[in-house]
Amino acid sequence: MIHYMTTQGVGDAWVGNELRVLAQSGIAFRLNALNRPANTYFIADDVAELDAATCYVYPLSTLKLLGAVLAAPFRFGSRFFCALWNALTGERESLRIRLLSLWHLGVACHWAAHLRGNEISHIHSQWIHSGGTVAMYAAWLLGKPFSFTGHAADLFRERAALRDKIKRARFIICISTFHRDFYLENGANAEQLVIAYCGIDTSHFTPIPRTRDVRGPFRIVSSGRLVEKKGFPVLIKACRILKDRGVPFTCVIGGSGPDDAMLREQIAQARLEDDITLTGEALKQEDIPTFMAEGDVYCLPCVWASDNDVDGLPQMLMEAMACGLPAISTQLVGIPDLVVHEDTGLLVAPGDPAALADALERLAADPELAEKLSHRGRVHVVTKFDLPASLDPLVSRFRTALEKTT
Repeated sequence: MIHYMTTQGVGDAWVGNELRVLAQSGIAFRLNALNRPANTYFIADDVAELDAATCYVYPLSTLKLLGAVLAAPFRFGSRFFCALWNALTGERESLRIRLLSLWHLGVACHWAAHLRGNEISHIHSQWIHSGGTVAMYAAWLLGKPFSFTGHAADLFRERAALRDKIKRARFIICISTFHRDFYLENGANAEQLVIAYCGIDTSHFTPIPRTRDVRGPFRIVSSGRLVEKKGFPVLIKACRILKDRGVPFTCVIGGSGPDDAMLREQIAQARLEDDITLTGEALKQEDIPTFMAEGDVYCLPCVWASDNDVDGLPQMLMEAMACGLPAISTQLVGIPDLVVHEDTGLLVAPGDPAALADALERLAADPELAEKLSHRGRVHVVTKFDLPASLDPLVSRFRTALEKTT
């Protein structure tokens, strides 16, 4: 049995999508999570069943955690003391991370005690910050192999004991060539590293037939959680530039999040209330093709946020390209693996509204180029990022782990 740890279960769309493939591939797994999700991005019954079957670690009382730590030497013997020594002396990014590592070792003692008696072949963490620390220590206590998939915030803004996790990982899933190079720079061995793109179900994200009205406004669509790393303020500034140039357009930004009020204020200050619509609602996976069908271009101008958060390889960008929209994004992290400049889309420097406006105006004025990028972008996604194919390397590793315990 593969025990799969994440921070909020199927509250992350990628977790639901990946586990669907594991189930279809016959991989025996159990989903574990630190916290219950506030909401999910699915309406499908199979994902609801995954959510209902998830083993949640929190809430966890201090008394229960203390009891698990006191019992750990008797339950796990010398492995507990080795893990404790690591938490006390291993390389850490800050004193705060040191203290969190000790707390998460205690959480791992509780979770590992719960797992004892279960069939355990391998422990894998999706994201490698808090949940990854618990997964690493639980695998250590139980004497089981451990692996992880890192993404963005967990590697940069919320990095925690990363070099130790790299050392202890049986393998590491890299979601782009950028990530592979990043792990190598942080002490990984090449044989540990497996590229497995965060793909999508291209049979679901297919183009809905539409005809562009070249006499009407150029329709820009964008979407995602309303947070700094998505770059929506840059898109709004680019729209103001388009307005000043006399380029007719409409822009719809789908999503919800903490920056909602700030973005609405920016739109009002730019006098673009009649041109930009902010939906204020998160998109469900099943509704994305219809949303994309309303656009002539998909634009996601990701930036490196001031709190060090960044997108690794945005799934929504793949979904837009699979739905047949030409894509414009930025030269950041894993995005160039997906949007190959002048081939499968257009890339601009992050945080450059003038360059973004130039790219948007270029596609507005050149429907043939937009059509070419649309076609080549969809072919690229279907060929390289279709979910079952992109996850083959992970499925293969999990099969090997399961075979070793049978």
